[in-house]
Amino acid sequence: MSLSSIWQAVSTNLPEVAGPSQRKLDFKEKLKWTLIVLVAFFILGLVKLFGLGQNALEQFEFLSLILGAEFGSIISLGIGPLVTSSIVLQLLNGSGIVKFDLTTHDGKKNFQAVQKMLSIFFILFEAVVYVFMGGLSPPAEFVGTGLFLQLELILVFQLFIGGILIMFMDEIVSKWGFGSGISLFIAAGVSKQLFIRLLSPFSITRVLGWPFGTEAPVGKILDLFYSLLSANPKGAFLALAMIGATVLVFVMAVYGQSMKVEIPLSFGRIRGHGIRWPLSFMYTSNIPVILVAALFANIQLWARLLQNWGHPLLGTFVGNTPASGLVSWLTPPNILEGLIKGTLTLNDVGVAFVYMILLMGGAVMFSYFWVQTSGMDAKSQAKQILASGLSMPGFRQDPRIMERLLQRYIGPLTIMGAMAIGFLAALADISGALVNGTSLLLAVMIVFRLYEDIAKQHMYDMHPMMRKFMQI
Repeated sequence: MSLSSIWQAVSTNLPEVAGPSQRKLDFKEKLKWTLIVLVAFFILGLVKLFGLGQNALEQFEFLSLILGAEFGSIISLGIGPLVTSSIVLQLLNGSGIVKFDLTTHDGKKNFQAVQKMLSIFFILFEAVVYVFMGGLSPPAEFVGTGLFLQLELILVFQLFIGGILIMFMDEIVSKWGFGSGISLFIAAGVSKQLFIRLLSPFSITRVLGWPFGTEAPVGKILDLFYSLLSANPKGAFLALAMIGATVLVFVMAVYGQSMKVEIPLSFGRIRGHGIRWPLSFMYTSNIPVILVAALFANIQLWARLLQNWGHPLLGTFVGNTPASGLVSWLTPPNILEGLIKGTLTLNDVGVAFVYMILLMGGAVMFSYFWVQTSGMDAKSQAKQILASGLSMPGFRQDPRIMERLLQRYIGPLTIMGAMAIGFLAALADISGALVNGTSLLLAVMIVFRLYEDIAKQHMYDMHPMMRKFMQI
């Protein structure tokens, strides 16, 4: 058999979730499958790994939010393998090393098949890395025995199963629900943490002291009132600043998402009738910052695992704090907390500036690759517009002319929108929001896009009360 026939057999027999037979799913059907997957995600997060002893990853709460994971559970890998495969494939396709013709059906099919195979590879690869490099390991009392290796293999198998389940749940949401599973899992994890950090009545020990012992509530709203009652203005100001930073990020993200450039188009056969084709200022939405944040998260995970292995090539940690190397520049300092406590240093300002530049640059790079590989480029949009019977007033119905006109908007929006969202994500990270700034920004943008998707695509089959609530 030739390589092409082998590839054809493999690509056509890859397991996948069958799409709906009907052309358009109604609102209730999409909502049902989205909620089913969401509930399944939370349940899987409660399923602890059998045979797990040391969990060296539980300290990386920020990484678990970005990766949509619950370290120590069967979904410890989260969306990491899926995002990593997407990053690798986009870099290969964007650089021309591997080329896919995404304008054809076969090209898109091959691209999706390669991406799924890469996802399966990275699921197995990351599961092996997490276990055999000490991130998730069996109990220490079994070290040196044959049972230790068996438990390691069992842990790898469980992580592999969890990664495959996440991959299929992502497909279910993409085909049967709203948005994508990757976005849904990130928003779910961040929302849970935000609720805990804002309203949790449970307590943590703090050195400052409280009128009711040394216990301080986790929820910052309660922490604010406890600080006021205990005459602790610094603690109250810090809690208020964290809540204010969270609200500021929310408002700025929603405002940025609502900014649009509207291109006037007309129906060629109907004189006097036309529409406005909206192009969002943040043209690629939250995709670039998801990819950049996931890349940073993977680098930090690898740095910790390499340090545990005795080869700190990416930097070192002292406790849970990056101390040197690349990871020290990929971890943003809390500028606002430093100002309030009087501990802000010039080095913190420098690290924050470099972090902001890296995040903005990475967002621009991934935004460009995403536009080229996802059908959002000017050429694809021009074909879509002309196929709909629309044209630009005053110009001929020529794909090349339409492409040049759209490129005037799409090119700048791709770059400026990515820079804006990168800046906003970095600003959120150094402002000390209730949860990690990038995670919060992603959650807000994901929920906002989900709201728009529901409002635009399913306004006609909603219940009248739901339409009134959505204000459409």
